[in-house]
Amino acid sequence: MRHIVIIGNGIAGITAARELRKGGDDQLTVISSETDHHFSRTALMYIYMGHMTYAHTKPYEDWFWTKNRIDLLRAHVTTIDFGKKSLNIELPDGSEKALTYDVLVLAVGSSPNRPGVLQAGLRGLQGLYGMPDLEQMESLTDAKQSGTLVNRAVVIGGGLIGIELCEMLLSREIPVSFLVREDSFWRSVLPAEESAMITRHIRAHHVDLQLETEVVEVHDDGTGRVGGVTTKAGNRIDCQFVGVSVGVSANIDWLRGTALETDRGILVDTYLATNIPDVYAIGDCVQHRTPPPGRKPTEQIWYTGRIMGETLAKTLLNQKTAYAPGVFFNSAKFFDIEYQTYGDVPANLPDDGTVQSLYWEHSNGEKAIRINYAASDRAVTGVNAFGIRQRQEVWTRWITEKRSLQYVLEHLAHANFDPEFFRQHEADVLAVYNAQHPDAPLRLRAKKGLFALFGRNK
Repeated sequence: MRHIVIIGNGIAGITAARELRKGGDDQLTVISSETDHHFSRTALMYIYMGHMTYAHTKPYEDWFWTKNRIDLLRAHVTTIDFGKKSLNIELPDGSEKALTYDVLVLAVGSSPNRPGVLQAGLRGLQGLYGMPDLEQMESLTDAKQSGTLVNRAVVIGGGLIGIELCEMLLSREIPVSFLVREDSFWRSVLPAEESAMITRHIRAHHVDLQLETEVVEVHDDGTGRVGGVTTKAGNRIDCQFVGVSVGVSANIDWLRGTALETDRGILVDTYLATNIPDVYAIGDCVQHRTPPPGRKPTEQIWYTGRIMGETLAKTLLNQKTAYAPGVFFNSAKFFDIEYQTYGDVPANLPDDGTVQSLYWEHSNGEKAIRINYAASDRAVTGVNAFGIRQRQEVWTRWITEKRSLQYVLEHLAHANFDPEFFRQHEADVLAVYNAQHPDAPLRLRAKKGLFALFGRNK
């Protein structure tokens, strides 16, 4: 029986542990210094907003782990001796002990970036990644706990965590100034039209969104707590809380200088193996030496961690399996607008004209669909959907099969995942194409839901 030690109880580490237990009888130990049990990190904002409790975010009952012989150890790993296959750990009571392993899985996650002046060690200046961050935010924005009334908060940096921080703070009726370096929200990821739409939507929710704005100084209120920020333009914003959302980096500083090869993450091959025998890495901390087709070397996304955990478990159970996450996808919510993306939809189309785009936006400015396609054969390469739910399996199949733009438009209703009797907009999207191609108009050949029973395969 091997002793497999997994450092990290996030989605990657816990998925690996569960899959290993399903298929084998190894001794499994999961170490985490953050929480006793695995929880859904993506639900942190809903705990703060009062929609859920911490208990609601735990996918498994506390007895699950003992029943399935998965040992959970609350401890902080201080050092690893890869040659001796041993760990030094610090327990909550401050005592230290050594732990040996046969196989080591590093699922150590990532941590918020704190560049430049954002490194100031002031209370009320923080990111949002894990449970300690949530607990700190809860304490510092509650006047009864902190003794300080938060009259205004500042969120620095765009992206998904930034918009979540804004929504969380507004739920407590705390005014928010949202400082974004770009000239439109998340413009480094979203095409211009979608970025403009979400920018309008953020402002419609009473967020003081300030574009092309950078912070050059964070001020102490005299007690060691943040009291304001000054922008590059020289404007001071008084505030009692600053949320930092400028991306995350692999949590590997403590591993640098060891025999483990790292760069922006822990370097792994297609089987998630590191350069050290019997040591693997999965999740946010990973950097792929050879990324799978259509993927980036580092992808800090919830579902990629899950897939890595599943993939590595197969390899450790003697079913050697390469990491193959398939067609890229992601989803989020910008206040009231749900967002999904599948395939390749860059912020800007390539200058050489090899990829073209069809874009439709509803007159209410809260729904949109963009379909990218290859100019050579018109094969669909990606889609952005805002305010209209789409079926992942349909878009994955269309992109994988290189279905033509014409086929996708004619069968677009098959991808619609909105509840029955919601208004559909496939005809409106098709009308954009037909207006651009009046000599070769298309017509809808598919219907959604109950109506699809009639003529679905025609």
